[in-house]
Amino acid sequence: MTQDLAHRRPWLVFSLLFGITFPLAAYLQVPGTFAIVWKAGALTFLVPYVLRRHHNGEFAMLGVILGLCAVGDVLVEIQMELGAAAFGAAHILAILLYSRHRRIKPVFSQTLLAMSLLLFTPVIGYSLGGITTAGYAILLGAMAAMAWSSNFPRYRVGIGAVLFVLSDILLFAREGGQLPSVMAVQIAIWYSYYCGMVLIAIGIVQTLVKRGHFQDTAGL
Repeated sequence: MTQDLAHRRPWLVFSLLFGITFPLAAYLQVPGTFAIVWKAGALTFLVPYVLRRHHNGEFAMLGVILGLCAVGDVLVEIQMELGAAAFGAAHILAILLYSRHRRIKPVFSQTLLAMSLLLFTPVIGYSLGGITTAGYAILLGAMAAMAWSSNFPRYRVGIGAVLFVLSDILLFAREGGQLPSVMAVQIAIWYSYYCGMVLIAIGIVQTLVKRGHFQDTAGL
């Protein structure tokens, strides 16, 4: 099964290899440049996974979103504000993508959760990091709300977006001093973010293929 996965989806396997093992970089005290490359590889390898069989439309937009996140992963290690700008641009594109796939007549509980993500994410961001953090958190909350309101699978794309929100809230708390900068917190931030992005990428790609956006005889 592992060999079949590596053969059919090699870029996803590379992403998982980099993403799952990245916390070892801190444990092994890998030099800064190599650690940044290790970190960036996790999202970078998701881009060719998305674009392997199609290079325009929603696939291209998703590829750009993932690419911006990979750039953000690098820039936050240089300057947090630069990384936030890259992630903010990714959130704007994600909002546009999800708006093209809105769920028709969502039930009340689904709407309530989407509104909660939209409203409370910036409130939490402000409480943890002030007005600048709240400004970024508006885009973050809007992205998650749109993901949850979209007709992509909630147990992949929706939960993936919520994990992204959770990761950034933990990051806000760490940067604001409400959480200690210890290995356990760093691991929680990384895995909630990375697992969320993998769920989003796989959920969107598989759904688009099933809906006939292009013919993929090898499967996904």
